[in-house]
Amino acid sequence: MKVVIMAGGKGTRISSINSEVAKPMIRINDKPILEYQVDFFKKNNIKDFIMVVGYLKESIMDYFKDGKEFEININYIIEKEPLGTAGSFYYLKKYIKNEDFVLVNGDIIFDIDLNKAVNFHVKHKADVTLLTHPNNHPFDSSLIITDENNRVINWLNTEDERTYYHNRVNSGVHILNSKVLDLVSEPVKVNFDRDILKANINSLKIYAYDTPEYIKDMGTPERYYMVCDDQNNGKIEAKNLKNKQKAFFIDRDGTINKYVGFLRNIDDFELLDGVISGIKKINDSGYLAIVVTNQPVIARGEVTFEELDMIHKKMETLLGQGGAYIDGLYYCPHHPDKGFEGEIKELKIKCNCRKPNTGLVEIAAKDFNIDISSSYIIGDSDNDKKLAENLNIPYLEVNDKTNIDILVSEVLKNE
Repeated sequence: MKVVIMAGGKGTRISSINSEVAKPMIRINDKPILEYQVDFFKKNNIKDFIMVVGYLKESIMDYFKDGKEFEININYIIEKEPLGTAGSFYYLKKYIKNEDFVLVNGDIIFDIDLNKAVNFHVKHKADVTLLTHPNNHPFDSSLIITDENNRVINWLNTEDERTYYHNRVNSGVHILNSKVLDLVSEPVKVNFDRDILKANINSLKIYAYDTPEYIKDMGTPERYYMVCDDQNNGKIEAKNLKNKQKAFFIDRDGTINKYVGFLRNIDDFELLDGVISGIKKINDSGYLAIVVTNQPVIARGEVTFEELDMIHKKMETLLGQGGAYIDGLYYCPHHPDKGFEGEIKELKIKCNCRKPNTGLVEIAAKDFNIDISSSYIIGDSDNDKKLAENLNIPYLEVNDKTNIDILVSEVLKNE
């Protein structure tokens, strides 16, 4: 498998850090961003690179040369005029034929379980797999909309109208089949997101692979310094799903949003005090923020799956507006008691996912390689407390005197 690194942009917003080198050559501690990317792929036994360069290209080409000093092979595509994020596809066809390849933006730092992402791509027979994740600024990011099978069905650019949405953002790491290159028939300026992906959603098999792993761009000085800190404290490598993760498993009703009984109307969803600040602290800590919630309103026939999804979109939107996000959401739609008017009979069952049973947590633990014994339950009910007992992990109770922010702060202070 080959790797294509898009390293030709100007990086105007981050030029205050270093304006004398190409953006991917800005150093994080002891080496350039681009070298971190090269080291990552070498670690994954990928050594064949194509670097698309343009602005201040000499700073890249003089450093890496042909790649032999770094035990890799590099071919360069030199853009005499900026070709956007996909115009260079015209030239890539010379190097990539009838195969999958990895495409990454040159200004991001990441550490991911690449094999897991590639396996997802192969399993779905995808033309394009986007590695997507939540971030702390979805309101100024393009958002990826998928169906229940993670196939991309829409693409919301920043100027597109939006109300409530899932916090799912394209990370800048992609796995592509070479057939995508044929969509660029001449070397002109082309935007990968708008002109290739969004324009061909119906004709290409485009899938989103959601991951909570570390993938951050250095688009602004603020983000750059954040990444430097994360590199120093080991957070980047620790978030790789090959490593055991730890999590706060968070109840929804009465813990994240005000308890109103069975929440049926999206207008009744309102975040509690301390939720945004508390979940932001979880995000910054390296823990995962995973929502686990019983939603018997589905089995009772009072809320549809689509209506519940819209409620959860509202939750993610409100969190994102405050710079917080959840890494995963798991809910139980079942209810054991039968014989009521309007109920969904096939969902009126005894299951292992309804809290205080442990099924939801176990599924999340499998998905994200979570060490349950190093994790916490945050909730407000006997069911949540019993769930923690069944898992033999600490229970943190939300009540009139404590909220998520207070509880998380106390845990992190004592670590």
